[in-house]
Amino acid sequence: MPLSSLKSVAVGPARPSRAARRGLLGVVALAALLAGCASEPPPPPPPAIPQFTSPIPASALIGRYGLAAYHRPEDAVRTENQAKAQCSNPYIITAGPNGGVLMYLADDTKLTEVISKQVPGMPVFIGPPEDPAGGERDRQVVSFNGNVLALKWVDPEVARRYGTMVYVRCPG
Repeated sequence: MPLSSLKSVAVGPARPSRAARRGLLGVVALAALLAGCASEPPPPPPPAIPQFTSPIPASALIGRYGLAAYHRPEDAVRTENQAKAQCSNPYIITAGPNGGVLMYLADDTKLTEVISKQVPGMPVFIGPPEDPAGGERDRQVVSFNGNVLALKWVDPEVARRYGTMVYVRCPG
């Protein structure tokens, strides 16, 4: 066929149909969505443990104590006298390896290092340093005058069983 018999046709990029354009947009949107799913956001940081002070130094707690407990506040004085009588079989609080003291936690047969801790506006607690002040394993300091220490467990079930514990420093 002679070239002169061919009709002149404009040659260039073909324009996609409307359906093809919608399909292409759908593929692009799906790719963006999948890309967002593939890259998960970083996990949130762990919650910060509140910073606390240690109002009772470990050195003030180290010693030999008579120990007794009461459940009713009106028994506090009588219990203190009973604790004094227990000095023949003392409860011994020793220094811990990291600056705290070694004491037993509720229902635990091994010594655990504990510290005194307080968050502003809250009472003083004695418990493991990794727990927040007032945590379930803590004891609240009811009173401490250097010779008599009264502690109440934070966990209500443990507090019901053990009552308020009174430690009276033994002479010598």
